[in-house]
Amino acid sequence: MVSSATNFSRSGLSDWLIQRVSAVVLGLYFLVLSWVFFSSPDLEFAEWSQLFDGLSMKIATSLALLALCAHSWIGMWTVATDYLTRSHFGKHGTGLRLGFLCLCVFMIFVYLVWGFQIVWSI
Repeated sequence: MVSSATNFSRSGLSDWLIQRVSAVVLGLYFLVLSWVFFSSPDLEFAEWSQLFDGLSMKIATSLALLALCAHSWIGMWTVATDYLTRSHFGKHGTGLRLGFLCLCVFMIFVYLVWGFQIVWSI
């Protein structure tokens, strides 16, 4: 059985819920950006910059970034626990899975910090 030590959520139900809610947040964010893009055919850098300088867009982008990170973590954790196992990789399966998950946590954290720096111009 896979230990929940590398799982940031409490149960499969909360994983499922976070995955669905984060997908809805990302979908809504994509729809808003698509609407802005297609409703302004002559969109220039100045308009994009003005759009993303607004507090509401910074908050929306930050929420989308958090949703993307949560969605990514659950997806990568699921892939790792399903396919990076002892039955597939023998005695190296557990170490491989742990290393992969540590790399995922590190990369997701880097992308989150980097994204916040870009959005909030820190």
